[in-house]
Amino acid sequence: MRKGLMGIAAVAMMALTGAAHAEEKKVTIGVSIPAADHGWTAGVVFHAERVAKTLMEQHPGLNVIVKTSPDPASQANAVQDLETQGIDALVILPTDPDPLVNAIKEVKGKGTFVALVDRAPSVNDNSVRDLYVAGNNPALGQVAGEYIKATTPEAKVVVIRGLPIPIDQQRQDGFDQGIAGSKVEILDRQYGNWNRDDAFKVMQDYLTKYPQIDVVWCQDDDMAVGVLQAIEQAKRTDIQYVVAGAGSKDMIKKVMDGDKMIPVDVLYPPAMVGTALEMTVANFYGQVPVRGTYTIDATLVTRDNAKDFYFPDSPF
Repeated sequence: MRKGLMGIAAVAMMALTGAAHAEEKKVTIGVSIPAADHGWTAGVVFHAERVAKTLMEQHPGLNVIVKTSPDPASQANAVQDLETQGIDALVILPTDPDPLVNAIKEVKGKGTFVALVDRAPSVNDNSVRDLYVAGNNPALGQVAGEYIKATTPEAKVVVIRGLPIPIDQQRQDGFDQGIAGSKVEILDRQYGNWNRDDAFKVMQDYLTKYPQIDVVWCQDDDMAVGVLQAIEQAKRTDIQYVVAGAGSKDMIKKVMDGDKMIPVDVLYPPAMVGTALEMTVANFYGQVPVRGTYTIDATLVTRDNAKDFYFPDSPF
């Protein structure tokens, strides 16, 4: 019996030693994300740096390098720079995915683990990435469309799109599916580039062109700020409400407070980059097989549940 116990103890010690060695394993992860050019990407930068710091404190052998880039060309250079630093994994949220496919494939072709976040290229399979973490882009549009269909089924609606990249089209397709079968009329669709100033200008144009607008769908909380400013300046009272998305603290607060212009919001959290980073670290330290697609729900935020999504200390 004593020999058996000693044997079990020896196995346990070996397991603990193995775990300690695993913990000391040196792993370098590069994180490539867009520069903070608007609120949502500012949130991405915040959560990437926050989670990187936490994970490095938990794993002494881990080094996470976060690089931000303002455009696809500079991001391709940033990815190459990370590659030269001998990264074991790349977590990347592309500024525009298709122009970055070759740079990403080059990294993955060398056996590096790749986690793609949010913006997928036209071909999104295991030739490009090991892991894909994203919000549900079709659902972001569909949830907004279904709310408008149920609330104002004969509304005249103007749409402010994001950027001309694949996820924007996914959102538009989802929105069209959401309003299908109703008498909702789409007056116009223009790009606001997920930017409040650009959305302000687009909304000014809409207000000039259309004497009657019932609802605005602008798919992004930053753009909603510009939309609301344009409506207020024009002193238009015909617009019943605006539906945006992301879950920024300012818009969630408006929903909580019962603001009639922002009755709901649709979640698309920038913290998803932190989720991707945590899952990537688990691949190396947790001995967890991390592969495939992880999709975050596009929850409709209403006055009843808004408090669950309100984080006043968040930068976004």
